Amino acid sequence: MTLIEDARKGIVTEEMKIVAKAEGVTEDFVRRGVMNGHIAIPVSPYRDVKICGIGSGLRTKVNASIGTSTDIVNIEEEIEKARMAELAGADTLMELSTGGDFQEIRRRIIANTTLSVGSVPLYQAFIEAAQKKGGVVFMDPDDLFRITDEQAKLGTNFMAIHTGINLETMKRLKNQGRHGGLVSRGGAFMTAWMIQNEQENPLYSEFDYLLEIMKENDVTLSFGNGMRAGACHDATDRAGLQELIINAELADRALENGVTTIIEGPGHIPVDEIEANVKVQKRVTNNKPFYMLGPLVTDIAPGYDDRVAAIGAALSSGYGADFICYVTPAEHLALPTPEEVFEGVISSRIAAHVGDMIKLGKRDDDLEMGHARRDLDWERQFAVAINPARARQIRDERSPADTDACTMCGDYCALKMVNRHFTF
Repeated sequence: MTLIEDARKGIVTEEMKIVAKAEGVTEDFVRRGVMNGHIAIPVSPYRDVKICGIGSGLRTKVNASIGTSTDIVNIEEEIEKARMAELAGADTLMELSTGGDFQEIRRRIIANTTLSVGSVPLYQAFIEAAQKKGGVVFMDPDDLFRITDEQAKLGTNFMAIHTGINLETMKRLKNQGRHGGLVSRGGAFMTAWMIQNEQENPLYSEFDYLLEIMKENDVTLSFGNGMRAGACHDATDRAGLQELIINAELADRALENGVTTIIEGPGHIPVDEIEANVKVQKRVTNNKPFYMLGPLVTDIAPGYDDRVAAIGAALSSGYGADFICYVTPAEHLALPTPEEVFEGVISSRIAAHVGDMIKLGKRDDDLEMGHARRDLDWERQFAVAINPARARQIRDERSPADTDACTMCGDYCALKMVNRHFTF
């Protein structure tokens, strides 16, 4: 029985209790959210994980994506990235390898993290077709569904499934065109396959079969965003909106069948279009959990795209996005290092917190920091900081002569001077 089916029967599961306690909401709030499809709790019957609630009324969660490429296949480094992501405070992890032994990589990553792990089964299916048959266009749909089931049984908690790329979506893409091209790897694979084989996307045409696999393994279905914009000038275009409509309709069918869902959202969006994207997404999907990819708000800052995405993610969270996918400084340039994974998670956690200050009115930590700074209480400041080790390191590297102050102000610390005469 899935969590949705439990919720419909009025059962508050242990997972719902954990989410309620962590979020400071009632257990029935979580149960109703799960029942109505407004809250997702990625679980698996094959492994225990750190329980994480994603959806309306809950803190904005952060996902970190890792995985090998065709150029760099180093399982130990990917395990280290998983460790760094968890250390930095990521809520979930996506394993997106495109090189090496897919099953072995995923098995070892899952064994070395307590986080819920996501995957994109389509990658493995198409890449194995290219390796064994000479091209991605020779992918057998039966292999796609088999691999989806196999990955689920490894203990995968949620899967990005590209259901919204169909013949109708492709018409919209062809009719309007793109400034930045089609940047989704999954979108490119499936589009090439459909054109070559003159067939409908099997994930769409055989959606009921897909639901059977998801339900049997109690996997959360994250509707992939294969038509996401890869350039700000392509944001909110017809192909993207068409895919959203299709995925929204399929998500309602999944909910009816007791399958938990998440809806993924567009990637590059200028600041003035973020609010509209979030509100349309939540409205069209009947308030399903919204997983925002980025968004990157400008295209001209390679090497700093973790900061670019943090701006977009903070706004997205504030407007109602529930889940954000981190971006590292290496985005658009290279496979990230473990250190860049850590930095990407921290940037996204800051963004999520900024959004929650608006969306949920959660400002207690900021008030605590304000008081700690006023009182020149450095240990309290470190304790509240999003990365205490980094804050302490910077202060220790440039230690002040007066330990009450810092080397920014030294003898002329405004707080120290005023605190002698005023009590706040």
